[in-house]
Amino acid sequence: MKYDVADLSLATSGKRRMEWAESQMDVLRIIRKRFADEKPLRGLRVAACLHVTTETGVLAKTLKAGGADVTVVASNPLSTQDDLAAALVKYDKIPVFAIKGENRNTYYRHLHAALKTKPHITMDDGADLVSLLHGKCKSLAPEVLGSTEETTTGVIRLKAMEKSAALLFPAIAVNDSKTKHMFDNRYGTGQSTIDGILRATNTLIAGKVVVIAGYGWCGRGVATRARGMGARVVVTEVDALRALEATMDGFTVMPMIKAVVHADIIVTLTGNIHVIDKHHFLKMKDRAVVCNSGHFDVEINLKALRAMAVSRKQVRPYTIEYILKSGKRIRVLGEGRLINLASAEGHPASVMDMSFANQALAAEYIAKNYRKLQKRVYALPDSVDDHIAKLKLATMHLSIDSLTRQQREYLTSWHIGT
Repeated sequence: MKYDVADLSLATSGKRRMEWAESQMDVLRIIRKRFADEKPLRGLRVAACLHVTTETGVLAKTLKAGGADVTVVASNPLSTQDDLAAALVKYDKIPVFAIKGENRNTYYRHLHAALKTKPHITMDDGADLVSLLHGKCKSLAPEVLGSTEETTTGVIRLKAMEKSAALLFPAIAVNDSKTKHMFDNRYGTGQSTIDGILRATNTLIAGKVVVIAGYGWCGRGVATRARGMGARVVVTEVDALRALEATMDGFTVMPMIKAVVHADIIVTLTGNIHVIDKHHFLKMKDRAVVCNSGHFDVEINLKALRAMAVSRKQVRPYTIEYILKSGKRIRVLGEGRLINLASAEGHPASVMDMSFANQALAAEYIAKNYRKLQKRVYALPDSVDDHIAKLKLATMHLSIDSLTRQQREYLTSWHIGT
C-alpha cells in the first residue's frame, strides 16, 4: 500500500484521538453499521480530499465499511493531523497522502496520487481535486460517477463550472444540506475559529473589538461566539440583506476601511479574494491580529503585506508579526489559512457527525442514482436531511411532537377559512 505521512510512529496517538471523536459521532456510527451490512459502495474507488482530522478518519472508516476502496488526501496544507494520518495507514489500512505543513508541490503531488487510483467518486472540501481532474487529469472524468463537495467555497466553484458547461459529471453540494451548513458552518466554525485564535495568541477576547468580514453562516457563528465572550463585534458585508440582518442581530455594521481602524482582531469568512488589502493594513492599529476562517488563503493579501513590511518574525507558533516602516506591528495567524485547523483541531466531532453523515449518504446516493443524474450540481433530497436530523435527535435522547391527522389535513386544505 502506497502512502505518504509524516511519521507512522504517531499512529497510536492518532488511534486514541480518533476513538474519542468516534464516541461523539453517533449518527455516523449508525450509518456505518448499516453500510457494513449492506455494502452500498462495494467495488467503488473513493478519493477523499478533505481536512485530515480525527473526524475525517471516522468518515473514511465508514466508507470502507460500506465496501469502498478509500484514499485520503489533505484539502489544506496546514489542516492535517499527522497522528491521525498515521493511524489510518497503520491500523485501518487506508492510504493517506497528507503531511501538516506540506508545500505547494507536495500538496499537488498528493492530489495526483489520489487521482491515480482512478476514482469512481471524489469527495472535496474546496473543489481542488475536481478542479485538477477537470484540468490536467481530464482523461479520468469518464470513470467518475459523481463528486461530493463539503464547503461553501467549493460549491461556488462547482456552480461556476456548471454555468459554463465545464462540469464533466454530477456533483452533490453537501454544504447545501441544512444539517450541514446550519450546524457545521455556524456552530462548528463559530467555536473552532475562536479556539484557533486563542491557541495562537492566548489573548483575552473580552473587551476587544473583533471585526467579522462576511455574515454568512460561518460569520454569524464567529460573531455570536465572540460577542458571547465579551467582545465588541463589528460586521462588514457587501450584501445589503446580510448587513441588515447583522444590524437587527445587534451588531455594528460598517465598511472594512472604517472597521480596521478600531479592530483588535479581524476574521475573514467570505470566500473571496483580498478582503484585507494594502489600504486596510495602512489603517490598522498597532498589534492588530488578522486571521482567516474562509477556505482558501486568498482573503488576506499577504503578498502586499510582505512588500510593505521592513521585517517579520515568528512571535508564537502560527503567529507571524510583520513590522511596517512606521513601526506598526501586524500579527497574522496561520499564514492566512484556516485558523481553526492551522492552530486548533477544527470543528467538534459532534457537529462533524452530521456533516460527514451527509458525505457518507451522498456517496451512497451517487452510487445508486448516477445513471439518472446529469452533469449538474445537486443538493441531497430533503428526506436525507430529515433522516439525519431525526437520527441526531434520537442519539441526543430528544423527542418531538407529531402532527395529528386533523392537523395534516388542515395544512393541506384550502377549504377552512377564518
